[in-house]
Amino acid sequence: MTGDDRYDLGHHGDREVAPGLLDLAVNVRNDAPPLWLRGRLERALDKLGAYPDQTKGIQAVARRHGRDPDEVLLTAGGAEAFVLLARALSPSYALCVHPSFTEPEAALRAAGHEVHRHVLDPPYVLGDVPEQADLVVVGNPTNPTGVLHEGLERLARPGRVLVVDEAFADAVPGEPASLAGRSDVEGLVVVRSLTKTWALAGLRVGYLLATPDLVARLRAAQPLWALSTLALTALETCLARGPVAAAAKEAQALAAERERLAAALTGLGVEVSPGSQAPFLLCRVPGRPAVREELRTLGIAVRRGDTFPGLTPEHWRTAVRDADTSDRLVEALASVLAAPSSP
Repeated sequence: MTGDDRYDLGHHGDREVAPGLLDLAVNVRNDAPPLWLRGRLERALDKLGAYPDQTKGIQAVARRHGRDPDEVLLTAGGAEAFVLLARALSPSYALCVHPSFTEPEAALRAAGHEVHRHVLDPPYVLGDVPEQADLVVVGNPTNPTGVLHEGLERLARPGRVLVVDEAFADAVPGEPASLAGRSDVEGLVVVRSLTKTWALAGLRVGYLLATPDLVARLRAAQPLWALSTLALTALETCLARGPVAAAAKEAQALAAERERLAAALTGLGVEVSPGSQAPFLLCRVPGRPAVREELRTLGIAVRRGDTFPGLTPEHWRTAVRDADTSDRLVEALASVLAAPSSP
C-alpha cells in the first residue's frame, strides 16, 4: 500500500520525555557517555580550532567491519544517511517495511518520492517484498518490534538498492544477522549509529557502508565537514577493539534483562511482541489504550506506538535498562492494570 497521513512520521521518543519522568521512551541505553569516553571528548576540545579531518574515523569504520575505506561514508547520525539516500537516489518504486523507524520514509517523502508501505502482521517477520521495488528499506533488528530478520541478503537483486538500518545491531550478542561486513551483496547499503550504545544522541555520530560509487554520490550531496571533531573523536574511540568488546559484553547482559522484563510484563497480562533482539520491547494491553498515559501519571514515560504504520493506540514501546528500572516499570504497570480502565 502507499502511505497516508494517518501516522505522525516525525514523532520520536524524545517528545515523550519531560523533567521528572523516568525515560523509557528513548532507546539510548544510558543518560550520558561513559567517563572514559567523556575524557577523550574533553581532551579533543583543544582541536576545535582546526577543521575536522575524517581520515582516522573512516579507517576506524573500515577496520571494524572489514571494508575498504572507499566503502565508508560518515554521517551525522543515521538520520542524515536516510536524507542523503533520499536526495541522491531516484527510485521508481520505493518500499519501506513497517512497522519500523519512520525517518527513512519521511526523508523519502520530503525529497518528493512516492513511498509504498509493506506492513507486516504480528509477529512482524519479513518474507518476500514486491518484485518491482527498486528501493527497499528495512530495520534489523527492527524498531519498535525488535525482530531480527535472518538472511536479508536474499532481497538483493540487480537494479535494487537494499537499505538495512542496523542502528541496534550491536545490541544483539554476536551480531549474527549483520550485513555490515558484506561487500559482495549487490545494491546493499548498511546504516549504523553509535547513538544508542554510547549515549551520543546529542553528538550525532553514524555511518553507512555501500559500494564506492554510491558512497561517492552520497558524499557529493553531503555538506563539507558533516561530522564535528568531537563526533569523529567519539567514532574513533568507540570503534576501537576495547570498546567494541565492552559493547558485546553489555549486549549479553542486556539480552538477559530483556528476557526477564518480558516475562514479568507477560505475567501481568501484557502482550509482548515475541522475539525482540533489541534493547526495547513492543507491548500492548488489549482494550487498554490509556496505559501509556496512566504510566505517565506515575512518573514513567514510554514511547507511543500509534505513530508507527501498522500499530495502534494500544501499542507502546519500553526501553530495557537495568533491573531496578525494570522493576519500577513492572510495579507501576501492576498498579495501572489493577485499576479500572479509563473511559
